[in-house]
Amino acid sequence: MSFKAILATVAVLTGAASIASPVLAQGARSAAPAAPATAGQIDINSASRDDLMSLDGIGEVRADAIIRARPFKTKADLVERRLIPEAVYEKIADKVMARPPPAAPPARPAQPAPRRT
Repeated sequence: MSFKAILATVAVLTGAASIASPVLAQGARSAAPAAPATAGQIDINSASRDDLMSLDGIGEVRADAIIRARPFKTKADLVERRLIPEAVYEKIADKVMARPPPAAPPARPAQPAPRRT
């Protein structure tokens, strides 16, 4: 693998492909493995306000409402909870996903206080 292809692959994996030169970005497309279906999708459970606002039909108010309503089990919860209209959902459905939040560690049972004698 050439240096340019390696550099381009690193740029794609780190999300810096838009910064790389067109030659590097072109090399990355041919050298990089096929991207999974979730690549490039925005996770509505962890996306920043700015990331949400980059979606069609999502402005400041809707982005803030989405953040306040987290976590979501599915991306369809956006419509079910009436955060966005169905028409907006149809525009963005292929651009978003709802990755489940990390599971909280199980709570440890409280230790009884030591007895004084």
